[in-house]
Amino acid sequence: MDLTTALDARDATVCVVGAGGKKSTLFALADRLDRPVVTATVRIPIFDDRVAAVRVTEDPVAAVGEAGDGDWPLGLVPERERSDRYLGYDAETVAAVADAAPGATLVKADGARLREFKAPGEREPQIPANADVVAPVASAHAVGEPLTEEFVHRPEEVAAITGREVGDEIRPADVATVLSSPAGGLKGLPRGATATPIVNKVDSEADAKAARAVAGEILMRANVPRVLLTRLTAADPVVEVVE
Repeated sequence: MDLTTALDARDATVCVVGAGGKKSTLFALADRLDRPVVTATVRIPIFDDRVAAVRVTEDPVAAVGEAGDGDWPLGLVPERERSDRYLGYDAETVAAVADAAPGATLVKADGARLREFKAPGEREPQIPANADVVAPVASAHAVGEPLTEEFVHRPEEVAAITGREVGDEIRPADVATVLSSPAGGLKGLPRGATATPIVNKVDSEADAKAARAVAGEILMRANVPRVLLTRLTAADPVVEVVE
């Protein structure tokens, strides 16, 4: 199963949350879809080299209508905050963009500070109400590492969701618990949207074993159609689909 089919991403509004592969998911989809928009409801690192064009605009709906054939994938952001990142739009603006877009709208909907695993903060995620798909992501590399800030964004929140202690070794069940929790990966899931978790960075057989264990636990805990095991930087990003 290819990535766009596995995420039901064609012509959909896809919001990616979590850690360890959000941006890679967005850009892998953008490379494989017809006339997609890439945007964010939170800060996003500069991504001009990953799309055909970026428009920095307070009127992204108009920018969608003005886009030419050579502008897709089209990046839309409201402001460059500093040299290495853009700001994001509010969720209502992204919802309007999605309604106007001719294809899929791909949204970075929370932040993770380059960690492998996370739980959302109080004001996260920022998901537009018309999202079709939410993809909570975690890295297989988190399994076996300590539950500390070196590997985890907001380890205290992960500990609260899993019942573990900061510093404990991260188990597949811990990753699954967060990805499948209404306080974790499923937080803010709009009514009618589908959640499809992703376990990324499946770079070895050991990673695959850990990722399969995570996927099996998720399927026992949450009503999701499948869990994707991915290596998002590969030519064929989907390593395995667990249903």
